[in-house]
Amino acid sequence: MTPTDGSRVPREVAFRPTVRRRCRPLLVGLALLGAALVCHAAEPPQKLSRGFLIRFEGPITAMLEQYLYRKLETARQRNADLVVLQIDSPGGELEASLKIADHLLKLDWAHTVAYVPREALSGAAIVALGADEIVMSPRARLGDAGPIFLGEDFLFRHAPEKIRSNLAQQVRDLAEARGRPPALAEAMVNMDLVVHRVRDRDADQITYLSDKEIESSPNPQQWERIQPVFESREGHFLEVNGLRAVELGLAEATAQSVVEVEARYGLAGPMPVLERTGLDNAVTILNLPLVTGLLFVVGLVALLIEFSSPGIGLGGLAAILCFAIFFWSRFLGGTAGWLEVTLFLVALAFLGLELFVIPGFGIAGVTGIVLLSISLVLAGQTFLIPRTERELAAIGQSLLILLSSGATVAVAAIGLTYWLGEVPILGRLALRPPEPVQPAAGMSPAGMAERAEPEAHYSGVRVGDVGVSDSTLCPAGKARFGDVWIDVLTEGVYVEKGRPIKVLGITGNRIVVREVNGPS
Repeated sequence: MTPTDGSRVPREVAFRPTVRRRCRPLLVGLALLGAALVCHAAEPPQKLSRGFLIRFEGPITAMLEQYLYRKLETARQRNADLVVLQIDSPGGELEASLKIADHLLKLDWAHTVAYVPREALSGAAIVALGADEIVMSPRARLGDAGPIFLGEDFLFRHAPEKIRSNLAQQVRDLAEARGRPPALAEAMVNMDLVVHRVRDRDADQITYLSDKEIESSPNPQQWERIQPVFESREGHFLEVNGLRAVELGLAEATAQSVVEVEARYGLAGPMPVLERTGLDNAVTILNLPLVTGLLFVVGLVALLIEFSSPGIGLGGLAAILCFAIFFWSRFLGGTAGWLEVTLFLVALAFLGLELFVIPGFGIAGVTGIVLLSISLVLAGQTFLIPRTERELAAIGQSLLILLSSGATVAVAAIGLTYWLGEVPILGRLALRPPEPVQPAAGMSPAGMAERAEPEAHYSGVRVGDVGVSDSTLCPAGKARFGDVWIDVLTEGVYVEKGRPIKVLGITGNRIVVREVNGPS
């Protein structure tokens, strides 16, 4: 059995019947079964002229979900009236699968076809149910969508009844909206459901119902049980091949290749394939754990450099770039939203308060670090609280990346403190105190002050001016010189608020100060 990863069903109701097709009963002689079947919209729609092919392959994740949405939007912009989704997938995340199926169900600007050349199992089968039509290779497989999760003993187990019941209702609604037998769709996710091929004695029509559906109908005697559907026997999730799917009304047709699909819909030429672009590849690469960790390290180190000196400099720009790339890739990857961005900005605000306004290291600093960590972890996942072993593993990976990055940043901070000025490229970022001026023979301190360069000033503040620290300097902060408030930086010494300070040197917009009564 191919698992459907994840067991959390979205809280919102994902599927509701929006379009109901009328089944046109048609008795077809079958040599294999010698029985009559119902044909569900087997005839393709007319007047389709502009089709596009989208390949939907591999495990279903939030990233693959967003990739599909981008390709569908491209097809819409190119005025497509037919979209063929070529599905070859063993399944994947349940929530992403349900969202994609719901998206296809609501898509009204083109006719959608799920073409299955090999397999559409688990979540991929749910995705296929959302398309207007399902076309399969005769030997392709469809179904087996029972939700399971990884237990503490690392063995897959069936999801709780609450989740199975919710999912069963959603796939029933989905199948009914597309004119497919709801009972057969439910049998894909309910291993204990037995479906019967039945005849309506009043209307002389063939359909598929479970025992519960027959018993709960207004007139149970109306239905004549012909035979049970073998694939829905107890203890098995329904899984069928292409030929059988058409017989049961789960699929509309079979096709050996894309060429036959094109011929079915009367297209004049081959359908253009919406291939992966540079944007899609960039999103994939940026979501790799190693690249994510690298972005964390560079961004946090740059942020450390920026917080070590006032003003927006190279460190601030580098930090903004790294975290902007991180959240942008997570947005396109489908795991981040505005909540994570808001938490990140609030975290920066708390850290700024701690560094430049509030003395010491207390609640603001701890809150900033916690919010920063939460925002970065949540940006890499689609859930808020882990409920399965797989989700716990995902959080563990995110925390490992974050902790490793934090440890690397801590080592980098020590290196920056001691060696930044000696690194040729990074040396320009280091703020060195001015070299002490050696007095000439017989020159008094007053004479040295007279020789200070008058050009060394910034916003009216000059070397040698005395002021008062307006906030804690650790080492950066605010200071007041007369009626002027300005950002200053100590030599690394902690200075409390309200202490007298003196300007030692000015380099550009960076002012180095020292407490007047502090160590010389």
